[in-house]
Amino acid sequence: MGVDAPGPARAGEELDEGRLAQYLRRTLALEGPVRVEQFPGGHSNLTYLVTVGARELVLRRPPFGSTVKTAHDMGREFRVLSAIGPRFRKVPAVVAFCDDPSILGASFYLMQRVRGVILRSRVPEGVSLTPDTVSRLCAAIADTLVELHGIDYEAAGLADLGRPEGYAQRQVTGWTRRYQDAQTDAVADMDDVARWLAGHVPASGEASLLHNDYKHDNLVLDPGDPSRILAVLDWEMSTPGDPLMDLGTTLAYWVEEGDGDELKAAAFGPTRLPGSDTRRQLAARYAERSGRAVHDLDFYYCFGLFKIAVIVQQIHYRFRQGLTRDPRFAGLGRAVAVLARQAALHLGRPEL
Repeated sequence: MGVDAPGPARAGEELDEGRLAQYLRRTLALEGPVRVEQFPGGHSNLTYLVTVGARELVLRRPPFGSTVKTAHDMGREFRVLSAIGPRFRKVPAVVAFCDDPSILGASFYLMQRVRGVILRSRVPEGVSLTPDTVSRLCAAIADTLVELHGIDYEAAGLADLGRPEGYAQRQVTGWTRRYQDAQTDAVADMDDVARWLAGHVPASGEASLLHNDYKHDNLVLDPGDPSRILAVLDWEMSTPGDPLMDLGTTLAYWVEEGDGDELKAAAFGPTRLPGSDTRRQLAARYAERSGRAVHDLDFYYCFGLFKIAVIVQQIHYRFRQGLTRDPRFAGLGRAVAVLARQAALHLGRPEL
C-alpha cells in the first residue's frame, strides 16, 4: 500500500524500447518484451521502471535538452553507488552503466528496484503518518544523514571524487556562476544573497562524503513502517566536502509552520505534518548524533536555499529555451524568487 508507482512516460521523455531491449539482451542476457514506465516527480534526472518478465530494474538518465553535464553525470553516480554499497546498505544495488549515446541518446545506468514509499509534496494514498510515525521518521532522517557522513569514502576508493579543501568557497563561486548562466529574469534577492555568501564562507573543517540533495523524495521508506528508511536515492551530486553543507541543503528543503505562505506553497516535501521537527530540532539531532559542532547555520541554510533556487532556475531556463515541454516547469521562475526571499530574510540570523 502506498508503494511508489510509475506511469506512462511524459511527452518528450519517452525511451526507445526497441533499442533498450537490444541492449538488455546483449549486456544482461535479459530476453522478452520490455516495458518502460516513468516515475513521477524528478525535476532533474529522469527515472524509469524497466520491466522484463519478472525482472524489475530502475533506469536513470539525464533530462532531455540539458547542457549542464556536471549536474547529470550518470557515470559518477554509478561509480559512487558501486563504491559505497558494501559500506552503506541504504542504497540500491547497481547493475550496469552505458555511456553509448546511440542507445537512448545519453548515458544511463540501471539498478535494482527498491520497493517502498516515497514522500513528495502529498502523502500517498494508503500511507498512515501519525504524529509518532512522523517524529520517528524525522529522527531517522537525521540519523541516516549522520550515518552517510560516516562512510569512509577514501577506503571506498573515492578519494579522487573531489577536493574537500576550499569546498564551500568553490560551491559559492560555482553556483553563482551557474545562476548567471541560466538567468532569465532579474531577482535582486539572488544577487544580494550571492554577495553575502561570498563574504561569509566558514573555515573548512573535516570532510565527509556528501549526498548534496538529501530530502524526503530521495528516500525510500518501508511500506510497513514509513519511519524506516530503506534506501537513499539520487547520488549524482555526491562529493567529499564540508558535511554542514549537506545539512544546510536538507534544512533548506525543510519548510515549517512559521514560514510564509508562499514558501509553504512551494514546499518540496511533507515537512509540516503533525509530529515534524523544526529546522532547529533537526539540526540539534544531527549535532547530538554526530558529535559534530554545528555552527554558522545562517550560512549553510542560506547557501542551501540559494543552491536549490539555482537548480530551479536552470530547469526554468530549459523550459524558456524550449528544451523541455514539461508544463510543471512553466511557473518555476516564481519559485526562484520565493527561495531567494527566504534566504535574504535569514542572512546573518543563525537561529533559523
